[in-house]
Amino acid sequence: MSRYNEAKEIYAALGVDTDRALAALDDVCVSIHCWQGDDVIGFDNRESLSGGIQTTGNYPGKATTPEELMADIDKAFSLIPGKKKLNLHASYAIIDGDPVGRDRIEPKHFAKWVAFAKERGMGLDFNPTFFSHPMVKDNLTLSSPDETVRKYWVEHGKACIRISQYFAEETGEPCVMNIWIPDGYKDIPADRLGPRARFKQSLDEILAEPYDKTKVYVTLESKVFGIGLESYTVGSAEFCLSYSAKNNITPLMDNGHYHPTEMVSDKISSLLLFNDRIALHVTRPVRWDSDHVVLFDDETREIAKEIVRNDALGRVFIATDYFDASINRLSAWVTGVRNVKKAILFALLQPACLKQLQDENDMTALMVAQEELKTAPFGDVWNEYLDRAGVPTDYLTPIRAYEREVLSKR
Repeated sequence: MSRYNEAKEIYAALGVDTDRALAALDDVCVSIHCWQGDDVIGFDNRESLSGGIQTTGNYPGKATTPEELMADIDKAFSLIPGKKKLNLHASYAIIDGDPVGRDRIEPKHFAKWVAFAKERGMGLDFNPTFFSHPMVKDNLTLSSPDETVRKYWVEHGKACIRISQYFAEETGEPCVMNIWIPDGYKDIPADRLGPRARFKQSLDEILAEPYDKTKVYVTLESKVFGIGLESYTVGSAEFCLSYSAKNNITPLMDNGHYHPTEMVSDKISSLLLFNDRIALHVTRPVRWDSDHVVLFDDETREIAKEIVRNDALGRVFIATDYFDASINRLSAWVTGVRNVKKAILFALLQPACLKQLQDENDMTALMVAQEELKTAPFGDVWNEYLDRAGVPTDYLTPIRAYEREVLSKR
C-alpha cells in the first residue's frame, strides 16, 4: 500500500475524504506577486524604494528587464502546483519610447503582460503604485494638501481602473485592483482628520471612473505604520474598513499591516458576516511589516482554517505579498506560495466534528483532537497533491540549476 493510501485510510477514520480535499485544493487560485523577482523596483522609473517599504539583501541574479522577470516567473510558476494568477503593480508598465507619467499610463503599456498571461491561461490582478516616485510629496499622495499632487494620483487611480478592466476583458478572469497608499507622518500630527478627508475625497473621485463591477473588484488595504511613518498613517484599519463598507468595495487585509498582537485570522469571520467578498495579502511579519517569506506557521494555518471552516474559499481573494533579497528570489516565491497552498490543504483535512465539539462545550475533546491532527500524515497527502499536479517535491535542485545556468550570468 502506498503512503498516500495509508494516509487516506487514517483520515477516513477521522471522517475526512482526502481525495475530496485534494480536488478542492486544486480549484483554489492564489494570486502571486510579481515584485518578489526584482525587489519591488519595477520598470517605469528607477526611483529607490520608498513609502515605508524596505527590501534587504543583495542576492545575485535579480531581474532587471521585463524579459528576465517573465522568465523567472515562468520558472517559479512551474514549481508551484494548482491555479495561479499574476499580480502586477502599475510600476511594472512596459513603456517603449518616451517616458509616460503614472497619471497617463494606458492598457497598451501592459499589453506584453496580457499576452504573457493569456499564453499561460491565467488571469491578472493589479495595484496602483503610490510609492517610489517624484510625485510623492512629503510622504503624501492621495491625501496631500497640494492639489496638484493629489490630482496626479487620482488620475493614476482612474487609469488603473481602466487597465484593470482591460485585464479582465482580455484574460476572461476578474481582476482584483488593490488600493494602498503609504501616506502618513513620522511624528505626531496636528491634524488627523484633514488628510483622511482628502483621502476619502480622492477615493470618491477614483471610484467615479466607470467600470464593470462583475469584472473588476476594487479593494482597499490598510496599514498600521511604516518606516518614516511611525506615528500616523492616513489609511488606517478603521478608515479602510469603514470606507469599504460604505462604498460597497472589497476590504483587503494584509496580515503584516496590524499591531503585532493582532491576528488577521481572528478578523476573517467578522468580515465574512458583513461582506460578500474579502481579500487577503498573505505575508509573514517579523515584529513589524517586514514581508518575510511565508512559512507553514501557526498564523498561516489559522488564516487558512478560517477560510475553509467558514466555507469561504469562493469568497476570499487570496494573494501573496512578500519580498526577500537575501536569498534566491525564485526559492522565496516557491516556498511562500507552496506554504499558502499547504495551509489550505491542512485546513481541508480538518474533520467537521471539531465545530460540534465546540458547540457541545467539550473543550477537552476539542483540544485533544486538534493536537492529534498535528501529527496526522499530512505530508503524504501533500506529496500526493504535488504528484498529481506534475510538480516535483524537490524544488531546490531545479532552482539551483536555474541559478547556475541563468541567474549567475546576469
